[in-house]
Amino acid sequence: MREDETRLIAELRAGVDAAYETLIDRFEVPVYNIISRLMDDPSDSADVVQEVFLKVFRNITSFRQDASLKTWIYRIAVNEARNHRRWFSRHKKQEVGLEADPGESQGYQDWLADPGRSPFETALDRETRELIEEALAKVNPPFRAALVLREIEGLSYEEIAEILEISLGTVKSRILRGRDALKKHLAGRLEPASAQEWSPQLADH
Repeated sequence: MREDETRLIAELRAGVDAAYETLIDRFEVPVYNIISRLMDDPSDSADVVQEVFLKVFRNITSFRQDASLKTWIYRIAVNEARNHRRWFSRHKKQEVGLEADPGESQGYQDWLADPGRSPFETALDRETRELIEEALAKVNPPFRAALVLREIEGLSYEEIAEILEISLGTVKSRILRGRDALKKHLAGRLEPASAQEWSPQLADH
């Protein structure tokens, strides 16, 4: 673990206000981007992000430093998205008539957007990204989570295994199946040039 991370954890445990600000500045964007891609209803992402950081702040004293702070926070994010997705699946029939205000969530999403943070967001135009996001949302959630962490967040297989609490072999299998599913959902929807631009990122690496 890096020295600056060790110091940040110590300051968080001591209740230093600046440490909380540093943590949010460092992780709010990636946490939001992970959650928004794992949720069935992305309009709820802002609320789930807040829940993630509340859990981080409440549980920082029990954080075991045999893992990195990043993978620990991402694990909380993935679990919160999964829990919320299950809750929504159970309750959505009761809430068909209720619609969230899209303006608030979109404003939050626009504010957090950082187009320079990944090849996915820099290499593709807006229309192509939207097509890929739509296709990604159709991928089976376990495969989608592995794919988002690998292809969009650029994490290693080892980091993904730690976050998802699965074996390396399972990580590789889920990523492979996620790539195959994404390609099927994109079949015939992308222009040839865009497909060639995106396909190298879905190659095995």
